Amino acid sequence: MTIEQPVYGEKNMQQIPVIDLSAARSGGLASRQAVAREIDATCREIGFFTITGHGVPIATMDQLRSKAHAFFALPLEEKRSAIHPVPGTPRGYRAQGLEALALASAGTTPPDLKEFYHFGRESWPNERYYTGPEGRNYFIPNLWPLKPQGFADAAQAYYAEMEKLAALMLRLTALALDLEEHFFDDKIDRHITAMRLNFYPEQTSAPRPGQLRAGAHTDYGVFTILNGESVPGGLEVLAKNGDWIAVETDPETFVVNIGDLLMRWTNDRWVSNTHRVGNPPASVASRAKRLSIAFFQQPNYDALIECIAPAGKAKYPPVRSGEYRDLKYRQTTVAVA
Repeated sequence: MTIEQPVYGEKNMQQIPVIDLSAARSGGLASRQAVAREIDATCREIGFFTITGHGVPIATMDQLRSKAHAFFALPLEEKRSAIHPVPGTPRGYRAQGLEALALASAGTTPPDLKEFYHFGRESWPNERYYTGPEGRNYFIPNLWPLKPQGFADAAQAYYAEMEKLAALMLRLTALALDLEEHFFDDKIDRHITAMRLNFYPEQTSAPRPGQLRAGAHTDYGVFTILNGESVPGGLEVLAKNGDWIAVETDPETFVVNIGDLLMRWTNDRWVSNTHRVGNPPASVASRAKRLSIAFFQQPNYDALIECIAPAGKAKYPPVRSGEYRDLKYRQTTVAVA
């Protein structure tokens, strides 16, 4: 995929930058520092970038995408058999009409035009952090569908690759912020990261006024690592001049954006930018289905997110990772099922 590189600082930026991680993965400290400077530049400007040279096997990405498409193609009643029996539990299938992401940013919109499958890590140690009263809110057994065969294996393999990539991203983040390279390690070693398979069905009738595939919102955690498809009605990012930039997505690359917690950690040095998923043009809406696979990197639930800027200059009060995520989940839920 070839994307024209923007000039940092342009208020009319029309493409997000592309950052190649190959040197960071294979080179020494100087190589990692060079990539970290690229990340710093784009996160100060727009907070979104595409990564290549990420090292995730393409076969692992293709396998989960294939299984996800097979699941979402099932009849609704079969998919509903994968709804978690405890309403509101962030595991399993969620049908269309149950979430409006814009509500977390004080927006008012109809429910988003999507359905999704929610899962997390598959296993954890038999220790109180994971199994105690607070831990059970985050370390929840996954609920896997009966069909298609191999869905769970594909999801777990992909999740494991994302854990490795996310750890690298945070080490580069530390270097970008002039911190010790392993500054974030003990804040993500017992992370509560969730993944979603977001499916945007074909639109056979016109959306309601203000209704989108996903309303304008920011993400809640540290990094979001997204694998998408080049289909009309995709990801759009808000530029500084108020324009919406269509983000090119490709099945072999990832789009990365920072979330609210990393913005708070950096005291607004990096921007957690508003984004949305638009509707396809009416001329192709009846056949423009789209899948995106999102890894929402979330630190340990007890990690205290507090400003790393000089004392006395913090713009935000400290907040625990788990408490912030729970608040945002409550704000965006329209109904439970």
